[in-house]
Amino acid sequence: MKGERRIIHRYSLAFRQKVVAEIEAGEVSIAEAQKIYDIRGGETIQNWIRKLGKNHLLNKVVRIEMKDEQERIKALERQIKALESALAKAQVKNVALESLIESAEEHYQVDFKKNFGGKECGEAIKKEQG
Repeated sequence: MKGERRIIHRYSLAFRQKVVAEIEAGEVSIAEAQKIYDIRGGETIQNWIRKLGKNHLLNKVVRIEMKDEQERIKALERQIKALESALAKAQVKNVALESLIESAEEHYQVDFKKNFGGKECGEAIKKEQG
């Protein structure tokens, strides 16, 4: 045994990152990666994952809530959708009214926004009718 030399495997950083990325993406399991790439040592890949993996950087949030909280959240989400719909309708109505005002200003040749409710506005309408 004294004459035998022990073989030490050194893996490049790029290779280790590739293996860790495949495992984190769910393409292969740790055991499958060991077989595919002929990686010896039970802790080798786990150490790579600890050092190079990204999963440890992500915090996992577990939210525990009561049933009435879930119902309240759903009710609030429905209310938000209703308000967004009402806002969209109001915006469409606003655009339509702005367009109507522009058309009326061109037709009567009066700036309604400046002269709203003034004498010129009434006179322009009377001229058009008479």
